[in-house]
Amino acid sequence: MNTQLDTDVVPAITEIVRDYFEGWYDADPGRMARALHPELAKRTQEDDGSVRTTTRDRMLELTLAGEGREDGRDRTLEITIADAHDGIATAVVRSAVYREYLQLVRTEESWRIVNALWAPS
Repeated sequence: MNTQLDTDVVPAITEIVRDYFEGWYDADPGRMARALHPELAKRTQEDDGSVRTTTRDRMLELTLAGEGREDGRDRTLEITIADAHDGIATAVVRSAVYREYLQLVRTEESWRIVNALWAPS
């Protein structure tokens, strides 16, 4: 089994993950839009055990409204690309505020986040 990632994959995925987080922190819907696939499903588990899903359009609305500005006081990001194969990838991101498990797909333009599962740090 080959566990090494292509050298071009890591920087490309890291850039998209940074667009996602820093776009959120800076209320920059352009960066957020670059990071998200149109079919995004971002999910978190609620206290009652149900799962809440957020769409790409809703993420862009929240970003534009500045919902993430407070989260960006500590911008430390630990980004780990867990695996990438044939146009799909998984990344784990640890920030001061969130833990996120991201699944990405390679499109004609670049990598895009298609699934996100998150919890508070």
